[in-house]
Amino acid sequence: MTARWNARSMADRFTAIRQGAERRGRGSETIAALWLLLRGHRILGRRIKTRAGEIDLVTCAPFGPVCFIEVKARAGLRAAAEAVSQTQRARIARAASLYLASRPALARRGARFDIIAVTPGGWPRHFPDAWRQEDLQRL
Repeated sequence: MTARWNARSMADRFTAIRQGAERRGRGSETIAALWLLLRGHRILGRRIKTRAGEIDLVTCAPFGPVCFIEVKARAGLRAAAEAVSQTQRARIARAASLYLASRPALARRGARFDIIAVTPGGWPRHFPDAWRQEDLQRL
């Protein structure tokens, strides 16, 4: 019975940690969206789901392209900026292609992939044009 109790206790702890991470992620996305609004972006969508995956934020930059933004909340800026792996970048690029395929008017504006790093007690840091889809195709 003790082993069973420990397994349940571990599962409960894992669930609590996962739920906390989900709350922090949603909060960080809200902070990032507000930050972008203050900078003149128009928010087109949050947590956009496609067959290829999820995109945290989709915005239109002022007089610029459609921005597909990955939001990362970490203890430090560098850790947040480096937290987007090549696999994630490729997944986001595929999801962005699907998103733009169904919106030809937006596709004409071009696309950009950004990262917004959110750290505790600091201002969000925007890394525009963090990677390009062409770079991923060379790998």
